Amino acid sequence: MGSMQSPLVVGVDGSDGSLVAVDWAVDEAVRHGVLLRVVHASLWERYEGDVPSWSLQRPAGQVLAENIAWTAVERARRRASGLVVSTEVVPEDAADALLSEGAAGRTVVVGSRGRGEVADLLLGSVGLVVAGRSPSPVVVVRGDRIALASRHERVLLGVGGGDIDAPAVHFAFHEAAARGCELDVVSAWRRPAHHPADHPLMTGTPDSFLERRAARLLDRAIEAAAEKHPDVRVRRTTVEGPARKVLVHRSAAADLLVIGARRRAGLVGMELGPVAHRALHHAASPVAVVPQGPRTAPDD
Repeated sequence: MGSMQSPLVVGVDGSDGSLVAVDWAVDEAVRHGVLLRVVHASLWERYEGDVPSWSLQRPAGQVLAENIAWTAVERARRRASGLVVSTEVVPEDAADALLSEGAAGRTVVVGSRGRGEVADLLLGSVGLVVAGRSPSPVVVVRGDRIALASRHERVLLGVGGGDIDAPAVHFAFHEAAARGCELDVVSAWRRPAHHPADHPLMTGTPDSFLERRAARLLDRAIEAAAEKHPDVRVRRTTVEGPARKVLVHRSAAADLLVIGARRRAGLVGMELGPVAHRALHHAASPVAVVPQGPRTAPDD
């Protein structure tokens, strides 16, 4: 079961959203042949204090935290009896706990709704914070039942100007290979307000020039990964429009949307730009946010 590989980490808090994330994480761990680590963050000790050594009664907060973790573990084992699952209750804030665990994991999986979240992935929620700061890829599990069950048989990857041979590209190919499904690679292009009519390389209409440029960018972005995964069926698409809208629209026919995110210079966290923000709030499928750095290559 790949015991020497980094585990897949899933955060649980007892909510329905986190249980959906557990199911998705189980399927993903089985798909890649890796361990699953179930993490629940609880600060019960901070609020209940130390219990006398002679007491026979465990603190209610400890009991609740352990029950949440073990309920998720039992759910995982029922879904995949051969899967190796470990668990830990971490005495930290939920986001901090998942960021710490993610530093040693291959991917961090979280639900799009947590306890107390009325809306879908509120700004500042655990999922958004972890996706913005994790050194590992983060998958926020959301979407309809077809996507959650991976029945579209398609991974969607958005590429831009800075994505040449990027970690997100390799992540998407690795996912498509493991799933044995099609990889839909999309490069969106925009029609500027004023066309550079005298551009020395422009032939034909301005729109055709921009579309050809987007197609060349797409080809360069995936060239190395495509050579590494020759069996992956690739669908190459250039679409006019804002990338954030194009990818959310196309996510309705995907099982996973993969997006790269870059780190801001001088800051610890990643910059989650408009594409990632819109996807995390509105995509019709789970969303993988992959930091564009050397830390993100999955174990082969």
